Amino acid sequence: MQMKYVIQMEEAKEAAEDRPSVGAVYRSIFAKDGFPPPVEGLDTCWDIFRMSVEKNPGNRMLGRRKIVEGNLANAGEYEWLTYKQVYDLVLKIGNAMRSMGYGPGEKCGIYGANCSEWIISMEACNAHGLYCVPLYDTLGAGAIEFIICHAEISIAFVEEKKISELLKTLPNTAKTLKTIVSFGNVANDHKGEVDKFGLEIYSWEEFLQKGDSQQYELPVKEKSDICTIMYTSGTTGDPKGVLLSNNAIIALIAGVKHLLTSLNVEVQENDVYISYLPLAHIFDRVIEEVFILNGGSIGFWRGDVKLLVEDIGELKPTIFCAVPRVLERIYGALNQKISSGSLIKKSMFNFAYSYKYNQMQKGKKHELAAPLFDKLVFDKVKKGLGGRVRIILSGGAPLAAHIETFFRVVSCAHVLQGYGLTETCGGTFVSLPNELPMLGTVGPPVPNVDICLESVPELGYNALASTPQGEVCIKGDTLFSGYHKREDLTTEVLVDGWFHTGDVGEWQPDGSLKIIDRKKNIFKLSQGEYVAVENLELIYGLVSDIEMIWIFGSSFESFLVAVVNPKKEALEHWAEENGIKGDFADLCGDKRAKDYILGQLSKIAKEKKLKGYEAIRVVHLDPILFDIERDLLTPSFKKKRPQLLKYYKKEIDDMYKSGSKPIA
Repeated sequence: MQMKYVIQMEEAKEAAEDRPSVGAVYRSIFAKDGFPPPVEGLDTCWDIFRMSVEKNPGNRMLGRRKIVEGNLANAGEYEWLTYKQVYDLVLKIGNAMRSMGYGPGEKCGIYGANCSEWIISMEACNAHGLYCVPLYDTLGAGAIEFIICHAEISIAFVEEKKISELLKTLPNTAKTLKTIVSFGNVANDHKGEVDKFGLEIYSWEEFLQKGDSQQYELPVKEKSDICTIMYTSGTTGDPKGVLLSNNAIIALIAGVKHLLTSLNVEVQENDVYISYLPLAHIFDRVIEEVFILNGGSIGFWRGDVKLLVEDIGELKPTIFCAVPRVLERIYGALNQKISSGSLIKKSMFNFAYSYKYNQMQKGKKHELAAPLFDKLVFDKVKKGLGGRVRIILSGGAPLAAHIETFFRVVSCAHVLQGYGLTETCGGTFVSLPNELPMLGTVGPPVPNVDICLESVPELGYNALASTPQGEVCIKGDTLFSGYHKREDLTTEVLVDGWFHTGDVGEWQPDGSLKIIDRKKNIFKLSQGEYVAVENLELIYGLVSDIEMIWIFGSSFESFLVAVVNPKKEALEHWAEENGIKGDFADLCGDKRAKDYILGQLSKIAKEKKLKGYEAIRVVHLDPILFDIERDLLTPSFKKKRPQLLKYYKKEIDDMYKSGSKPIA
């Protein structure tokens, strides 16, 4: 299969006999002469920062808004630390850690929202060979306790307001955790509580002072050394610790740098990035590493989504990264503003939009498609993002094609959609600038991985068909080193060097990839959270008034819906008690009955302490049980999910329409 942006590798032809269910192996056209070598002198994550400090000591590196009189909503201009100033702080924090016996191979947790102290703590770990273990700032005490114990974290840097949450994990975490460092101050009652368990706790300034009087040589670090253990968030059950080496991160950065240079959109030292996506996720982490390597500036938000737009307006970033949910909110707000405008303004906008979109469809670059309308009509949208954004990158979950189209037209910026996993060190595919046919895809692979599809016959996907479809498999230096303490899970997904993602893709004629399904019954909602559906069905199945339940979640939506077979006797009994007439089929169509069943599901969700995104928002009641005759169940009565989705497609669409709330 000849494709514009990928080339077929000889490996595919040689391995065809041994792996008959595997399609051809493809590589980015930008790596036709081989994978790009690492940047000279760049062997570890510490080198990324060290080299940039040597080259750009006076550049603005980390910025935060000055908070006036302790009121978060009352903020001034951004105040900046230069690369050299950050470097000096990193050395002090590193010296303080070493003075307390924490050195290479120790596990260091970082728990809190993005801020300067987060990056400084991470760089200190990189400098002295500690494993950085990020703790997603929305995780509760249960998940935090598991990660601290599983990773054997001995020292943790913690956002001041998160200390009380961390202390809930005691005494269990005291087996490994010995030192806590606040990003800010430490309350007296927190000191007293920590003392009970024999731990030490320091404010940020106290810990910096411990590093003033000590100086330690930086240890030798190898490419193969583990740099971070990044626990996957959002799944039900225990999180998995993904081991990422120095080599994986620097290999990814080499590929990204090569790709951006090839496309003439490379990150430069005058670029500005707004840091609000969690640094505990690989998406934001690698973006910030790319910025640091190139001497760019990173400004942090205030941590409140209601204040994000104001922070963007003040910072004026040049590159904006988002998960689909953020872009959906902006899209909704813009549409609301447009629809509430005068007839003349609406007509003008619609005409300008249609004209520019048509010009882009003809192959014109976005900046040349309608420069006059960009200035007269779309400039207001651009100013809403600070006025300087030149690249918008969406990742974490699929972005709906109509929203991607909208931003490609009105933002006056390149809008790219990417795909990657923690296990692949983030970005593995990314769509290309000014390639409108790539709408709805994740683009071709980045130039540091090989890709193949493997047939999934049970779902009807054939990697050897004229339009290849199958599980996406990835090979390259960017792959993780395994799951921490879970060799069984590692060997399950890493086969002959190929990482099996569990996602089903379809090659497009131009070499871009479209994600079309999920092999396993775990899916991701639009805000990036994973849902293990079988586990949820077991929990919701405990409701005594239902026979069977099938739960569905779309990567384009932020909530779950379900088709429920209620118990006939139970529903009829409820109807009689509430004076509601009708036979069983009529009752299943009655909104009051749906609300009743939904209420029962909500009760069990609360009882079992399910997370907010695991709640079912809308239900459809079907009086006819799922059956083999309609091909909804296997002979062993397992649910056939693709067939269920196909059979109930209209009901699913209707549920999402009725469950969607206006975006503001």
